[in-house]
Amino acid sequence: MNFRDRERAYQLLLEYTQNKSLIKHALAVEAAMRAYADKFGEDVEEWGVVGLLHDFDYERYPSPEEHTIVGAKILAEAGYPEHVIRAIQAHADYNGIKRETLLERTLFACDELSGFITAVALVRPSKSVFDVDVASVKKKLKDKAFAKGVHREDVYRGAEELGISLDEHIAFVISALQKAADDLELRGTLV
Repeated sequence: MNFRDRERAYQLLLEYTQNKSLIKHALAVEAAMRAYADKFGEDVEEWGVVGLLHDFDYERYPSPEEHTIVGAKILAEAGYPEHVIRAIQAHADYNGIKRETLLERTLFACDELSGFITAVALVRPSKSVFDVDVASVKKKLKDKAFAKGVHREDVYRGAEELGISLDEHIAFVISALQKAADDLELRGTLV
């Protein structure tokens, strides 16, 4: 079984997830993970699959008692290796898994931020990720009423765990999402 097979992973995502926003979130995290894998000289296909599948079980199993736990069993049965499953489980703090590898830390860092950048783009008049910059993201991070479901502390801690500045991390993820703008339906009325 080729666990790096993106199409197979995408079909697994679609089998468990019908919500269009959750699918787009998976695609956004995949884009950010692929970009970071390239930057760090890691396996782009593997990291992309991890990003794509990180929340594949969330729609059916959203509770902390089930999210990533049920998914881990499904992934193991499908032949995904332990380090991929562990990375996916480690992105949820409530699992109590200490993030040790660069893959694990990067997934955690990209998850909340990708969703937040998407939200920032969607409130722009242009509805375009090309209309988002570091300053606009940081301004919205301070607005506790905006995108309340995004855990701000996870955004800050994610950059810290990667050992890069928040500004650099935000800029990098914005760029990754811009490259995937058509798949994410975030091109909007710009460009």
